[in-house]
Amino acid sequence: MTLLDRRVVLAPMAGGPTTVGLAAAVTTAGGFAFLAGAYLEPDRLRDDIVLLRSAVGRAAFGVNLFAPNPYEPGSAARVLEYATRLQPLADKAGIPLGDAVHDDDSFDAKIDVVLAERPAVVSFAFAWPPADVVDRLRAAGIEVWVTVNDASETAWANELGVDGIVAQGWEAGGHRGGPVDSGLRQAPTRLLLQSIRALTSLPVVVAGGVCDPTHLAGLLGAGAHAVACGTAFLCADEAGTAEIHRHELTRRTDTVVTRAFTGRSARALVTSWTEVFTEAAPAAYPQVHYLTAPLRAHGKATGQPDLVHLWAGTGHRSARQAPASEIVEHLLSRL
Repeated sequence: MTLLDRRVVLAPMAGGPTTVGLAAAVTTAGGFAFLAGAYLEPDRLRDDIVLLRSAVGRAAFGVNLFAPNPYEPGSAARVLEYATRLQPLADKAGIPLGDAVHDDDSFDAKIDVVLAERPAVVSFAFAWPPADVVDRLRAAGIEVWVTVNDASETAWANELGVDGIVAQGWEAGGHRGGPVDSGLRQAPTRLLLQSIRALTSLPVVVAGGVCDPTHLAGLLGAGAHAVACGTAFLCADEAGTAEIHRHELTRRTDTVVTRAFTGRSARALVTSWTEVFTEAAPAAYPQVHYLTAPLRAHGKATGQPDLVHLWAGTGHRSARQAPASEIVEHLLSRL
């Protein structure tokens, strides 16, 4: 990771919060920004890369992709059972549940896009990228980073020959990005950083619900190359965060790691949905994601927070409503 000389990284937040405007503002303010490529059509991803490059000139930025997990045939029955449990909620809202399909989020086509457009970094979450993809990206001069949630995964990263590791601690908001979604409690951010640093010479970018400058400075002091912040930017003026999400970040306190919305463990604000369905939700991404998508979209559109996946890290109460440039300045104020 020779290119990154910036200490604040804008973590990719797929599904709306990450916008080209947010990434541009963070980059201009001295941060390193990731575009969230997940859920986008390949042409839209290409357009976003072109727009961001036109806004930031020669400044470096990255793109994050979800690497696909293989389909597990045995998950179909569990997803059907979960759909049966959700049906009364959908009936009450007057919204049909979605089709619980499995896909790879146009992975190969998006690899073609990044190879053509050549952002400085491509990072991966949810699974390991195939070795030939890593080789092709690095041959094109693109750095490859992978996400881990457990120190034991470091050996895989070393073997894959990547350029950097994103160490996502237990406190982080949104999906667990590592390759193994055990559903079990994982190491807190600082301990994960220390454990990984003892196992590799690769640079480590650490993530874990960091929204205040003291926390950020402490992680840098503990050996992080940089700190990735997502929740800290959810209320930024340039973010695409839904209004209901912004509002609930200021009102709710507790968070929980749950598979209830997408079938993959993710930290969100506690709502009636998480309280009722967390134990029932199967490990089946992206089938559960597609199953619940219409209901979640309805919740956003109608202002019903208990129907929305309100991703948030544990430090969300410190998130600031301000221009992204001010948030970057604030995060760096203790260095």
